[in-house]
Amino acid sequence: MVQRSNLKRGARLTPDESSEWLRTRMQALHISSLEELAVKTGIDKGSISRYFRHERTPSVDVIAPLCEALEVSPENLLISLGALERKR
Repeated sequence: MVQRSNLKRGARLTPDESSEWLRTRMQALHISSLEELAVKTGIDKGSISRYFRHERTPSVDVIAPLCEALEVSPENLLISLGALERKR
């Protein structure tokens, strides 16, 4: 599990940390699979996987559905995707 104390402030999450964050968040929300998250968001599961492995940058139109399904703010989502640095 990615713990805040293990992350340097101002640093971006690595792909492994982003993937772990997603797994932890999905477990907390009882979302059992990427397929289920894909249904909730209307976003292809392959795209979701690539976002959290830092292989693809999400477009602005997928941020809101992901935030809603994962119950996080846009800022927290972008930090978890490695798109923003953690706050100092």
